[in-house]
Amino acid sequence: MEEPSAGAEPAVRWLDDAEMAAWLNLSELITTLPAALDAHMQRDAGITFYEYMTMAMLSEQADRTLQLSVLAQATSGSLSRLSHVLTRLERQGYVERHRSTENARARNAVLTDAGMAKVVATAPCHVGRVRSLVFDALSAEDVVELEAVTERVLQRIRPPGVTPTYGRGRGIS
Repeated sequence: MEEPSAGAEPAVRWLDDAEMAAWLNLSELITTLPAALDAHMQRDAGITFYEYMTMAMLSEQADRTLQLSVLAQATSGSLSRLSHVLTRLERQGYVERHRSTENARARNAVLTDAGMAKVVATAPCHVGRVRSLVFDALSAEDVVELEAVTERVLQRIRPPGVTPTYGRGRGIS
């Protein structure tokens, strides 16, 4: 077997049959689950899944406030996408944007009382859909393993030093 020369690309480690099957299932899941949640959310609550998640992440904070960069990270979205969503949510009276008191260059999103009411009213519908699509198909042991597996993968995806502190609160998201 020939050794790769200095600076050469390492050989590709192709997926075996089990890895390929798992990858294809995961690929389908990450493509179809958000669309299924979004369609249901729009039909039943009149907001998108991303709009709901934006408000839910704010609702998890004691002061219902997050810096925009932190909120973008919490919702796995770009600042540009978040900005467009916040504009729509502001028009509906669910969110306000303010300058940060801690950092003059930063801006915060604040969930209004109307936004909190929308999250509280929408949460049962969302949680019911998540339960029917995901958790009703799993055993208690599967749920523990799902959390462990996704956490290990997310640790490889998240930027260095990032540890989420959101979404672990009241179970609204």
